[in-house]
Amino acid sequence: MALDVAAVQAALLAEGLDGWLLYDFHGSNPIAARLAVPSSNGAPRHMATRRWFYFIPAHGEARGLVHAIERFQLDALPGPKTVYAGRDQMADGLRGLLTGARRVAMEYSPCAAIPYVSRVDAGTIELVRGFGVEVASSGDLVQRFEAVWDDRAIASHRAASERLYRIKDRTFETIADRLAQGHRPTEYEIQQRMVAWFAEEGLVSDSPPNVSVGANAGNPHYLPGPEGSRPIDRDALVLLDLWGKLAEPGAVYADITWVGFTGAHPPAAQERAFGAAAAARDAALAVVQEAARAGQTVHGWEADRAARAVLQEAGYADRILHRTGHSLGTEVHGNGANLDDYETHDDRRIIVGTGFTIEPGLYFDDFGVRTEINVVMGGRDATVTGPRQMAIIALG
Repeated sequence: MALDVAAVQAALLAEGLDGWLLYDFHGSNPIAARLAVPSSNGAPRHMATRRWFYFIPAHGEARGLVHAIERFQLDALPGPKTVYAGRDQMADGLRGLLTGARRVAMEYSPCAAIPYVSRVDAGTIELVRGFGVEVASSGDLVQRFEAVWDDRAIASHRAASERLYRIKDRTFETIADRLAQGHRPTEYEIQQRMVAWFAEEGLVSDSPPNVSVGANAGNPHYLPGPEGSRPIDRDALVLLDLWGKLAEPGAVYADITWVGFTGAHPPAAQERAFGAAAAARDAALAVVQEAARAGQTVHGWEADRAARAVLQEAGYADRILHRTGHSLGTEVHGNGANLDDYETHDDRRIIVGTGFTIEPGLYFDDFGVRTEINVVMGGRDATVTGPRQMAIIALG
């Protein structure tokens, strides 16, 4: 994507920052590299083995610092470039780059609270602080320029969502039909049918969908393979997790999880666990929607905490294994705020134009349940882009 310096400066003023210092060494900071270095088919156009810096001040001209043997780095960006060779020249150049700045953003998160943002090494942070400059997290800036969807992206998400729901329905129908015919389809067999339906629907994904039965559903990142895949029998819990996007540039992901039972009535323990997960999902959604409708700020950790409070109150504190939700983007795990105060403390704001999942789950030795919806944050509301599952679907 093209880096819009004027838009960055407007964001810096809104955030009360003197500038944004982008830095990379050997691909250590993919956020900075994506924003500042042109690429071809996703790969850098030039070898990049030396440190570079690009400073965008809140006021004035952006400027860069590049190594003599890679002076072409940052040529696509506006502003003058200072060339260095030795480490003393680099330190002097960086000091000059930051002249007049007192508080700058970098890809840093205090105490590594948000590891997705913590891309700059501690030594470089120390170097910048040694010039008397305070380093703040660029987490919310990154969101603005990597996670906000335009109308076309939102439309692509809605289209992907509709197709995922069709595939979900088709999958449950196929499982029920196969069982009615006396067959025992495996997780892998059903997964491969879903892969074919993805192709029919024009969807692509970074991984095949998840079909997990019984105890395998108790593993949040289980994926069936051709060997060792479980058969789907009657009176079994089946969890489907499927994510995909349109096969077109700039398309963003949709990601849903639904649970079925291959009998008439799921066991009470499974129904109760799913009911708690659904209530937790709706509690997190309520926090986000109420804030949006009131024009108030809401952070990722707040939605996560609301969901987990429901699960803890229901007695499931020890059955929680992951955060409540994640950002969506051109990759299934995007660069916006996650709904997380469990694995990390995500204090990024949930900002207008971003999309994310809400997917609380509970995991046991013999089964697992999860319910996942997608939400787009609007200016005065937060919209769920598909139906919500309210009870385990009976397939028998």
